[in-house]
Amino acid sequence: MIGTPVQNDLLFVDMNVQLKPFDNPKVRQAIARAVPYQSIMDAALYGRGVPMFGAAADKPYPPAWPVQSHYSTDLAKAKQLLAEAGFPNGFKTTLSYDLSQATTREPIALLLQESLGKIGIEVSIEKVPGANWFAQMAAKTMPLVITEFYGWLVPPEYFYFWNFDGKNNAVFNTANYVNPKLDAVIDAARFEREASRYDADLVQMNDIVMGDLPRIPLARLLFDVAMQRNVKGYVYWFHTHLDYRTMSKA
Repeated sequence: MIGTPVQNDLLFVDMNVQLKPFDNPKVRQAIARAVPYQSIMDAALYGRGVPMFGAAADKPYPPAWPVQSHYSTDLAKAKQLLAEAGFPNGFKTTLSYDLSQATTREPIALLLQESLGKIGIEVSIEKVPGANWFAQMAAKTMPLVITEFYGWLVPPEYFYFWNFDGKNNAVFNTANYVNPKLDAVIDAARFEREASRYDADLVQMNDIVMGDLPRIPLARLLFDVAMQRNVKGYVYWFHTHLDYRTMSKA
């Protein structure tokens, strides 16, 4: 089996920042500290992805995307942040996922439900039929969402435009996140030709989004292809479909 990290890809948890209590940055930080990252990698994804968490807190975000967040599981810190946010006894919320992706999404949801329960957050799980998923995303009414986005185009600002640009506010912005300062940097990066200035824009974009934390990165998934040992010539393509023109049996 060959596993290739999908380009410009991220599996994540979005928190709808326009809905209470997720409009509170400390609530978002508390949830990020309560996510059972390694359990998700091991028990839900079976290691078939690149972890996007646990970077050293003193390490600046690089001019790249996706990047590892500075967050890792720390339930004591999560409880402290939740108390500082005004929710010492937690709260109730709903976590939604696309039922057509249940193979991985359901175990992730159950692990999140269990871990968030340990800090007092009572989570109900909503299984949205795949046929309704995009309409549900577009409505921007889901408080917590497990989903994924990968861009067919490699440049990081492409991901940012479709996920975080408040003026665009595309269906993929399930966090319903709007930040005019970020919008201005995205606009600059989209048309920047000078590499050093582009890198500086990207670092600023990463700092803004990771600081505001509307989205909790989980993993960059692998595109896995199983084949017999005598099959040669496999080539990964951005569209994640097989190209048989280069393949043959030895």
